[in-house]
Amino acid sequence: MDIFRIEGPARLSGSVNINGSKNASLPIMAAAILASGESILKGAPHLSDILVFSQLLGQLGCKVSRNRNADLCIDSTVIDNPVGEYEIVCRMRASICILGPLLARCGRAEVSMPGGCAIGDRPIDIHLRGLRELGAQIHLKNGYIVAEAPRGLTGKDIFLGGPFGSTVLGTANVLMASVLAKGKTIIESAACEPEIADLANCLNKMGARISGIGSPRLIIEGVRQLQPVEYEVVPDRIEAGTFMIAAAITAGELSLHNCRLDDMMAVVDRLRNIGVTVDAANDGCVVSRSGPIKTADVTTQPYPGFPTDLQAQFMALLSLAEGNSVIIEKVFPDRFMHVAELNRMAANLRKEGPTVIVAGVKKLVAAPVMASDLRASAALVLAGLAAEGTTVVSRVYHIDRGYERIEERLNPVGAKIKRESV
Repeated sequence: MDIFRIEGPARLSGSVNINGSKNASLPIMAAAILASGESILKGAPHLSDILVFSQLLGQLGCKVSRNRNADLCIDSTVIDNPVGEYEIVCRMRASICILGPLLARCGRAEVSMPGGCAIGDRPIDIHLRGLRELGAQIHLKNGYIVAEAPRGLTGKDIFLGGPFGSTVLGTANVLMASVLAKGKTIIESAACEPEIADLANCLNKMGARISGIGSPRLIIEGVRQLQPVEYEVVPDRIEAGTFMIAAAITAGELSLHNCRLDDMMAVVDRLRNIGVTVDAANDGCVVSRSGPIKTADVTTQPYPGFPTDLQAQFMALLSLAEGNSVIIEKVFPDRFMHVAELNRMAANLRKEGPTVIVAGVKKLVAAPVMASDLRASAALVLAGLAAEGTTVVSRVYHIDRGYERIEERLNPVGAKIKRESV
């Protein structure tokens, strides 16, 4: 098991290139199931989650490889085992994305119920409700979701809203199933995240007929078949936001390339409000901070609101603000396992239900800490960059799920992060 040993405080300065989006790549990889032949996904990052999903596709019968340009090649000519086995599905929540496209192409799918998650309860009842509306017969058997549509799926008006707003993976599942359904489907209260828009754009390039992309109402005219595609995934807005916060927490200056500010308006707004400078550039932005960090109230919400995937990182930043801040988590109300670890580094955080009161401190102090999930681990790395002394972060396999060799990208711009095996 690897650890990070981080020497702080550091000041970051230089240029970083943002990779393709993990959260867009995974559903698009699932979409390759819908078209017989080889699809090529350009810009898919080299992450453990991508590798796990590749293994899952391989179990279905696909052939997955990287070409000489490091593009991800998915040959879905043969799908002879439409089963998502527990051993892989339990490792990654996004594995549930194969349910919709398998059902649409094969007329049957068996996918293990996804396991628990460190960021809180994430039920899939909305996924199943949407697929049932399209005509699927669904039941549970020995921990597996068994979905069948022997006569195919039929378009319908479907409402996908839930108690915490729209569902990203649920929208992806129902959208992928509906593109091959007979007739017209309307998905109301669809997720508006850029990753869903990217999936819809990719499906359209494959021959689907989807309109309303980027809005909460998606209109899908079913087609008989799709064609393989070559498609470049959008930049990772969560990685970009993490590196923006890295520049801010270290009072540094980073030029981020391959970064779409239009996808990050809520994040940019909060950063500017607390004294961070964010200037647009040709293919990205320049982020810097020279003055004190001001306080802020932050509420996570579905897109275009402030993303839950940057809540932990922003909390690390606000722990150094001059005064009290409030963070309210409205997407995953239990997503606060990083609070105790940041407090070990002399932060002053108090959790009250889905809210954390952040009392700013003058400095963070290095300590041994443990990552509990992907974004929490990123927050601990950021805190380690700003803290005085040597911070040791264990369980960094979490961060490898969503950040490609983060130490090799931050060290050239001033970080001192050493990966060690223990």
